[in-house]
Amino acid sequence: MKPLKVVKIGGKLIEDTAKFDEFLEDFKNLEGHKILVHGGGNMATQISEKLGYETKMVDGRRITDEDTVKVITMVYGGLINKNIVAKLQSMDTNAIGLCGADGQSILSVKRPVKNIDYGFVGDIEKVNADFIGALLDDGVVPVFSAISCTKDGVLLNTNADSIASEIARAMSKSYETELYYCFEKQGVLADASDDESVIKEIDFLQYKTLVEKQVITDGMLPKLQNCFEALEQGVHKIHLGNHQSLKEHTTHTKIIQ
Repeated sequence: MKPLKVVKIGGKLIEDTAKFDEFLEDFKNLEGHKILVHGGGNMATQISEKLGYETKMVDGRRITDEDTVKVITMVYGGLINKNIVAKLQSMDTNAIGLCGADGQSILSVKRPVKNIDYGFVGDIEKVNADFIGALLDDGVVPVFSAISCTKDGVLLNTNADSIASEIARAMSKSYETELYYCFEKQGVLADASDDESVIKEIDFLQYKTLVEKQVITDGMLPKLQNCFEALEQGVHKIHLGNHQSLKEHTTHTKIIQ
């Protein structure tokens, strides 16, 4: 099978212009087929406040009402996405900006209301691997924002980590797929106060132990759970770290079975 790299970049790394430009240079230099997925929550929060919209968060998760989904569509699907595409084009990388509505590439359902109503938030049901594969075969690099769509055409705010994981899983049936989560740290840390305490490899048993010891907490919990589910469903390799992790022989965390 042909190799494919699915790379998700986190919001804080997007906001650091120098590191973001370094990341795009490293991404451009990746050989073979590649896909980029991005979020941008901090910028959406800043613009919401300028527009006079209140940002509501529960346990670190954004409540997405009608006003918020408009801002997210403008910021994720417009400002951030098109800036990334423009920069990649300037680097002679033929990129195309997408959200889940384009080509019905990522179909979701609105998250059911249980204890909390998250509003216009999507849980992914299906990735259109044929559509994405056709773009890759034409030499195009898809750049996905963190927006999916229902069958009825409703846009939904959707976790970028989940989008990257679901795309990697879907494409692994036709490609030897590697998944990269790029953020501001060098990898998963054994000590949150020590940026050099990177755990080089984590298997599932070690993951459970680290959770029990509360070494892995907060946003890293669902990220790593996504990783192990992706490995079980055919993703070849998974890496977590900063922009340098796209290069060989760099310090980062590898998730293994």
